[in-house]
Amino acid sequence: MKKPMSLSFLVLALILAFGTAAAQDMIYGEAPMLAARVEAGELPPVEERLPAEPLMIEPYESIGDYGGEWRSAMVGGLDHIWMIRLMAYENLIRFTPDWSGLMPGVAKSFSGNAEATEFIFELREGLRWSDGAPFTADDITFWYDDVLTNEDLTPTIATWLVSGGEPLSVEKIDDYTVRFSFSTPNGLFLQNLASILGCGPTSYPRHYLEPFHINYADDIEAQIAEAGAADWVELFQSKGGVEPCFWTNTSFWQTTEIPTMHAWRLTSTYGGGSGRVVAERNPYYYKVDPEGNQLPYIDTMIFDQLEDRETLLLQVLNGDIDMMARHFNSAANRPIVYDNREAGGYYTYGVVGEDANMTALAINLTHLDPVKREIFQNKDFRIGLSHAINRQEIVDIVYLGRGEPRQIAPAPDSPFYDEEFAKQYTEYSVDLANEHLDKAGYTERDGDGYRLGPDGARISIVVEAGDLFGRGWPDVLELIQGYWEAVGIDMEIRIIDRSLLVSRKVNSEHDATIWGASGGLDVYLTPIWYFPSDPVESAYAPLWTKWYFDPETGEEPPEAAKQQMALFDQIKATGDLERQAELMGELLAIAKEEFYVMGINSNPGGYGIAKNYFRNVPATSTGSWKFPWPAPINTTLFFIEAGAQQ
Repeated sequence: MKKPMSLSFLVLALILAFGTAAAQDMIYGEAPMLAARVEAGELPPVEERLPAEPLMIEPYESIGDYGGEWRSAMVGGLDHIWMIRLMAYENLIRFTPDWSGLMPGVAKSFSGNAEATEFIFELREGLRWSDGAPFTADDITFWYDDVLTNEDLTPTIATWLVSGGEPLSVEKIDDYTVRFSFSTPNGLFLQNLASILGCGPTSYPRHYLEPFHINYADDIEAQIAEAGAADWVELFQSKGGVEPCFWTNTSFWQTTEIPTMHAWRLTSTYGGGSGRVVAERNPYYYKVDPEGNQLPYIDTMIFDQLEDRETLLLQVLNGDIDMMARHFNSAANRPIVYDNREAGGYYTYGVVGEDANMTALAINLTHLDPVKREIFQNKDFRIGLSHAINRQEIVDIVYLGRGEPRQIAPAPDSPFYDEEFAKQYTEYSVDLANEHLDKAGYTERDGDGYRLGPDGARISIVVEAGDLFGRGWPDVLELIQGYWEAVGIDMEIRIIDRSLLVSRKVNSEHDATIWGASGGLDVYLTPIWYFPSDPVESAYAPLWTKWYFDPETGEEPPEAAKQQMALFDQIKATGDLERQAELMGELLAIAKEEFYVMGINSNPGGYGIAKNYFRNVPATSTGSWKFPWPAPINTTLFFIEAGAQQ
């Protein structure tokens, strides 16, 4: 194994304080639409709307022009995730655009002690919510005191905010300084806070939400009745009192009233009757470019709510999408999208996934049916299914020869890369497949040649997937269906809506699912495909995952999985980077041995489009959910060339 990754954030997370890259003694510029409002007396001057030390960020290409509409789209259920990725990444701290370290965000500076038990954040004086109200330490303590530690609103505190079995504590030092403390070391805290998970402390405006909170409202019952809510929690959430980055709860995106720290704020809601979501610039946004121009450059974001990917593809080809890399950008569509660049007036760019695998096939080891559970937990059965898959043919047919066969394992650029792990059981061999399936004990077959399970019934597997992200999963499954039939395994393909798929995975109601596997590079923040640790994504063992978070629920896992859980707890409990790497190596070795879930192929790299007048988009950048591309590459710096948009 290589030495531990020397990413700067792993060191800086523990010992260094950061100063803001703030603009000092500048003459500030602003968008013409805001200047008109200042002149009309509707807004204070720009220098009064910005904090004393705005965050200055460097453009990828050039200083931009103000104005224009960014036209984009969302497809199907729960696709507010695209809005999250574009404008909901305003945490206290954030990853640098190249994902090599940490940098200030809403916080002006931050520091952590060597033991990784205490972290101090200094806020920007004069920072404001989108309605002009001050953002101070009181907003962060409201999040902590009245949301995070309120059992009605937060029944279970996220594990990254817990150490030594105790949740963090948050203390206001003064109006612009807060201290986050843990009873024992939390060595991954800053990395998690900088990820998409860390939006909570900056998402709850005290002045707006207090009137809807049971601890503060005098007329809470009257408000509940007026809103038609079931209780105060439903009232609070309906007013936007939900973290915007909660991808399973859309409440934040279904109101236009809640103030925000985002660069754009909604003027119409997600899921509304208009079929279109609109967001306009936040006049109090806290970032500037090197010349002192308040960001964002673009005035308005427009999201058409579409029912299918085919309609989106037509919009792309017609030149009706300004910038996007989602749903339409499949391998199958690559030729037509690339060939149409001149006609559509757009260019293409690369989006490199940090995936451990493009196509993760997760068979449910905690199936509710005891017969299927017995079959699926048989490692030889899983090895046999893996050898039956002709991965190279899938790569050639579905992904046009891009990528290579591989299992779910750290990527070659990871310090934890293990070629044997990445390639085990990927050899396509019907003989090997049959050998392992026979070894598993399923030698008896019915009249149609299908293998029989211990109950004497045909072994049949329903694989559920969403037709999502342009990854070609339905086509992959059609090929796998044939491969498995050749070795006596009956398979049914079921393409369902994402929201239904999530529900079935969480409740362990599925036989098997297809999804993408993260954790190719960042194994610390996304270890979910290596041991059961996420109730949705660890679809190979959702009941074991539930047990990990609460032993009173779910199902106690076997010793190997429990050992991994203990190892990860030790990783989180130390600030020693070398020790973290040692423990992670042990955890991955167990994942390799247990072979919980199989992969199909490496991510060949995605692509997106942007209109020729849409600038400051890097030619290539890295994408991930924890590094929620494109927000970390600074969407506020994207701009539309003046006069170019028709």
